[in-house]
Amino acid sequence: MTGQHRAVLSDEQERPRDAWRPVSGPVAVLPAGGDQFVDAIVAAGGVVAPLSPATRGLIWLSYARAAELGEVLALNPQIGWVQLPWAGVDAFADVLSRHRRDDLLVTSAKGAYAQPVAEHALALTLASLRVLPERARARSWNAVPSGTSLYGRSVLIIGAGGIARELIRLLAPFGPNIVVVRRSTQPVPGAARTVPVGRLHAELPHADVVVVAAALTGDTRHLLGDAEFALMKPTAHLVNIARGPLVDTGALLAALAGGALAGAALDVTDPEPLPDGHPLWGEPRCLITPHMADTPEMTAPLLAERIRLNVAALLGNGPFVGVVDPDSGY
Repeated sequence: MTGQHRAVLSDEQERPRDAWRPVSGPVAVLPAGGDQFVDAIVAAGGVVAPLSPATRGLIWLSYARAAELGEVLALNPQIGWVQLPWAGVDAFADVLSRHRRDDLLVTSAKGAYAQPVAEHALALTLASLRVLPERARARSWNAVPSGTSLYGRSVLIIGAGGIARELIRLLAPFGPNIVVVRRSTQPVPGAARTVPVGRLHAELPHADVVVVAAALTGDTRHLLGDAEFALMKPTAHLVNIARGPLVDTGALLAALAGGALAGAALDVTDPEPLPDGHPLWGEPRCLITPHMADTPEMTAPLLAERIRLNVAALLGNGPFVGVVDPDSGY
């Protein structure tokens, strides 16, 4: 049941109660719509009202209409808090950069959708290891033994947010050796080791599965390319449930075609949507799902809960959750 999903927060996703907080006041929901999000605001004790000079909080529900958010912020400098709809904020990077100010707090849904996305990551991992991309395309019986067990394997997770933490929990019954790569060396519960990004090249040769669960920023674009795939085992599998541009698509295609990787399972691609006829569609060792690690049915109640918590914070009742760090870009 969708109601069983809950947010999974990292050690960096709550704003201290004593930190600066925006002035409380009416909250607008744009683009218009989303009754359950309005209900969440009311449930927190907030007041929902059309955009006006009195507006102090803004729930922005459209990823595709990011540019319009910039226009709203330019015309409404009194807004002190904005809630964005997804965990990734790369589509809003330009807007947030141009409208950055000390009296504007931005929160995202990071951590809110961790459980459904981590579930999908586990499904992709098992599918790739069990050679399901090839099996699903087969049109005749092939009795040649093939496939790898996840039990006891080495799993390298790039990223330490809620998705990574929930995936670690889901992986526990398989007894893997888990290494997390993140910006700091602060330990992640359940991981055997936590290492900084500078150690990525040293860790790649030991991984049986590499899961990409990092944010897309200017520093992480093409984090995995020719050099990184050359370091990985030819028996290794890549899983990407974060953002397509974290992986160099041309380098991935070359690695799969040349046998440098055993398989790849992607919920995100670059470009996206992946065009009909793109070579990735024809790669027999690549499984692609069309950015469906979570669905509106799964995410809507989770976003509503994030909105409820942050409206409560706007009113002084608890910390803001999912705060976007303007320096790191997520």
